[in-house]
Amino acid sequence: MCLIVLAYKTHPDFPLIVVANRDEFHSRPARQAQFWEDRPALLAGKDLQGSGTWLGITRTGRFAALTNHRDMRRPLTVGPSRGSLVLEALDRTPDIADSGRYEGFNLIHGTIGSLRYHSNISQVDHELPVGIHGLSNHLLDTPWPKVVNARGSFQKQVQRGLPDVDALFGLLLDGTMAPDDALPDTGLDRDRER
Repeated sequence: MCLIVLAYKTHPDFPLIVVANRDEFHSRPARQAQFWEDRPALLAGKDLQGSGTWLGITRTGRFAALTNHRDMRRPLTVGPSRGSLVLEALDRTPDIADSGRYEGFNLIHGTIGSLRYHSNISQVDHELPVGIHGLSNHLLDTPWPKVVNARGSFQKQVQRGLPDVDALFGLLLDGTMAPDDALPDTGLDRDRER
């Protein structure tokens, strides 16, 4: 399950602090974050299958990050790679009018001083409120155990002043198993959901 936790306009020195991981199929090839040769202002990982990215920032201060929306009961939407939306959002405000042609997603995007949140599942599109937010494979701030735990740990780090980078990476490595009755119901069997 992908996870993004961010502090938006809550720290006196850093307007945006982001901790994120990408849980993708291991067989899907990707390149680690770096400045792209053909787009030297872009720092991002690269999905070598779809040619897009899942998270990036530009030297001009544009930021974008995407998670998939997981609901195995929904019919599959065969459309373009969602990673192209992130690239578009890193260039300009993306055209989300036709976002239904993509498989389910959540997108946080904009300039560091003016971020927006969009979900093509809930059809929500609004300014991201100031605060500590968590996003996994459902909607923004959905209280899934992994999101709740990560937000709590993240908030403690942000409140300490200068966040400890090792502790932030440790937050992403949290292997705490949620009790079965707290697990989300996304259409997977309990063993896979766990």
